This record gives sequence, C-alpha cells and structure tokens, in this order.
Amino acid sequence: MKKVKLEISGITYSQTQSGSYVLTLAEVAGKRKLPIVIGGFEAQAIAVELEKMIPNRPLTHDLFKSFCEAYAVNVEEVIIYKFEEGVFYAKIICRNEEFVTEIDSRTSDAIAIGVRFSCPIYSVDKVLDEVGSTKDLEDLEEDFDLDTELDDIEMDEDENEFSSQSLDELQTQLNDALSNELYELASKIRDEIKKRT
Repeated sequence: MKKVKLEISGITYSQTQSGSYVLTLAEVAGKRKLPIVIGGFEAQAIAVELEKMIPNRPLTHDLFKSFCEAYAVNVEEVIIYKFEEGVFYAKIICRNEEFVTEIDSRTSDAIAIGVRFSCPIYSVDKVLDEVGSTKDLEDLEEDFDLDTELDDIEMDEDENEFSSQSLDELQTQLNDALSNELYELASKIRDEIKKRT
C-alpha cells in the first residue's frame, strides 16, 4: 500500500450540509485533492492550531496532545486508508520507547491531532483514485456548492463589520473572543488586524 503525502490546502463552509465544513487536502507531489466533510467543532480545532491561536483552556485535541506528552508518546503520522459508503477511515500512528501502535480515528480528529504534532498526513492511491479530484479549488467548491476559502473572504468595506473599528477596539474584541472560546470570530478579527498592519 503506497502512501501519498498530503497537505491542508483549505477549509471551506459547506452550504449543502448545515454546520459542516469541507477540509481540502492536496497531494504534495501531484495534483489530486481530497475534499472531506467535517463538523464545525473539528474545523475550529484544526483552524485554531493552524492559526496558532492559544485558547484559554485546552480543547479536546490539545488535551490528547498533553496526555501523549505526559506519557512520552509521539504521534508520527496520520493515514487516511479507506473510503467506504461515503465515510473516510483514518488511523493515527503513535510511538513510544517500547512500541508503535495504530489508533483508529475519525479522519477529522486524526487531522486535528496530527497538526498539533506537526506530523505528516498521508492517504493511499486507492482512496485518491476513488474520491480525489484534480480540479482547481473553485471547481471543487462548485461541485460541493461551497463558499470561498475562509482566509480568502473579501468583503466590500460597507459589508465588513469591523471596518469602522480602530485597531485598539479590534484587539480588545480579539482578546474577548479568545477568552470566550469564539475561535471563528477571533480568526476573522485577527485577519482584519493583519490586513491593516
């Protein structure tokens, strides 16, 4: 079973499944992309780590990482090894000084944990041949009836709810959003601050 290395290329809102997102993984040494529908909590957990936000209290996947570190277990890789009846199957490969073990996992959880360990994400040719696509992101979005990538949302000045606020006000709102664990809102505020600085 040949492993194919993937990287996260985007997280998009799903308009076909309310409250869901599509995580797009792209082949590192190729053109195939793997769109995976995930829940809002998992999308938030992945985005928080990718954006290097620090929540006030650890999220579930942060707790898993702390537990692993306390017992000298390292997550070495995530493998999406099967697609069956519309469901992706993944496993997390863990190692300590004595043994290597494979843990069955939902794909979204495996990736949320994988990004916290900065470990590689793989799939196999069979999965990529079956459900992968070589289309551009825009075409994938059209196929899945999705919005644009979260980081690339561009709004007119009058549509941007933050446009009338100062940088100090935005920083205060960002701190409040992080304190209240509103990470999606925090991400939008952070993007507005980055755009201005």
